[in-house]
Amino acid sequence: MAAALTLAALARRASIPAAYNLALMPAVSFQGVTKTYADARTEVRALDDVSFDIESGEFFGLLGPNGAGKTTLISVLAGLTRASAGRVEVHGHDVVGDYAAARRCLGIVPQELVFDPFFSVRETLRIQSGYFGVRSDKRANDAWIDELLFNLGLTDKADANMRQLSGGMKRRVLVAQALVHRPRVIVLDEPTAGVDVELRQTLWQFVARLNKEGHTVLLTTHYLEEAEALCGRIAMLKQGRVVALDSTSALLAGRASTMLRFKVDAPLPPALAAQARVTGRTVQLKARDAQEIETILSALRSAGCPAQDLEIGRADLEDVFLEIMHGESAHPAAAVPA
Repeated sequence: MAAALTLAALARRASIPAAYNLALMPAVSFQGVTKTYADARTEVRALDDVSFDIESGEFFGLLGPNGAGKTTLISVLAGLTRASAGRVEVHGHDVVGDYAAARRCLGIVPQELVFDPFFSVRETLRIQSGYFGVRSDKRANDAWIDELLFNLGLTDKADANMRQLSGGMKRRVLVAQALVHRPRVIVLDEPTAGVDVELRQTLWQFVARLNKEGHTVLLTTHYLEEAEALCGRIAMLKQGRVVALDSTSALLAGRASTMLRFKVDAPLPPALAAQARVTGRTVQLKARDAQEIETILSALRSAGCPAQDLEIGRADLEDVFLEIMHGESAHPAAAVPA
């Protein structure tokens, strides 16, 4: 038996009423999760002792570069992959030992577009609800399906065959499928990758509403402005390890550097180019104080590379993410599970 019992296990042992247990226990708990893939010649550790909790009702962000282990961690949570070591619980239900109850608590929107080409949108949602045993009240279930269709902009596509939908519309159906059984925990694995602005706005309005109603949301995304705007707390993974874990505001405050943002038409001086983040003509540079700002601008003028559309602002989550991923500094909360 593990030396330290989870809060959920303690609550069960104490025979605390079930409703009180739900308020006490984390919505999702990762405890020492390790996943290793091995063959005859190599061994790859996709997850390395990952431990943190997501509290009930949180909007939680899971960030990291490609290959950091985000999708592997979600696959372990969903029961699609079994961890080599560690334990994962969803509202106190172990994803291996009590998998049926754990899965009923989860609604997962995957990265890939997976659909059955033989059914309409409404039929797809009814079938999906049937997988979770949602059949006791057909009228209430159909009303919820209608609400999902409306909130995700699918009402006029309800009777269309899935094959007839665009990629963005198929993505909306995936979201509806994940929500059709009213899960307490919603997992969004890069839900807005490659979709239009309208869907992003529609999706986030609806998900924010569900979060306010008490649903827990776990989001992975490469659009860091989304994570900054939506997530109250964030964990960052790098090479399978948690390298930062804190509230979004604390992560930003810990790196409250002044950022210069401007456009140039000529190459930057080498000394500045080495520390700049360049996107097309747009350059971003850190500056500690007013004196350093003037030094940067003077270097640009001397090099015949005047700054255009100059803005001075604070660091955003993308700046913080790049600092952490490049190993410039590690946040002190990274080693402390929530």
